[in-house]
Amino acid sequence: MSSTYKVSVNTIFDFEFTEEDISRIDIVSDSKSTHHILQNNKSFHTEIVQPDFNTKKYTVKVNNNNYQVIIANELDIKIKEMGFSIGSSKRVNVIKAPMPGLLLDVQVAVGQKVKEDDPLLILEAMKMENLILSPRDGVIKSITATTGDAVDKGQLLIEFV
Repeated sequence: MSSTYKVSVNTIFDFEFTEEDISRIDIVSDSKSTHHILQNNKSFHTEIVQPDFNTKKYTVKVNNNNYQVIIANELDIKIKEMGFSIGSSKRVNVIKAPMPGLLLDVQVAVGQKVKEDDPLLILEAMKMENLILSPRDGVIKSITATTGDAVDKGQLLIEFV
């Protein structure tokens, strides 16, 4: 039994390949990231422009056109069917106080778009200021505490949409 790969191009086109299909491709590697492919008497020059091995997403240039390619093997597909995912973005939907303390500053507003690692708030605990950063890209749905509030460990502070 050969492995099967599902490939999505620009989230529009979906293809399925087996290892046998891949072995029949007429391909010559020019370098680690550039290749020359001959298929149906047509020549294609390819280059892997931006690889992201963790998420299995790649930007591939084919004859000077860029394509976003996502590759999934059988294990990736089974894990996704089970409701899990490999290398996907974090799905944290709430920020809770990691320790009891005093909320010194809230640096976001409801409806604001934030990126991963953007500062959300400053929590003072044990005479130290702790900067709480966004764990993911998202939009702030609600803020349940304000500057000057004393918060308990595990108390809900921010919700994402």
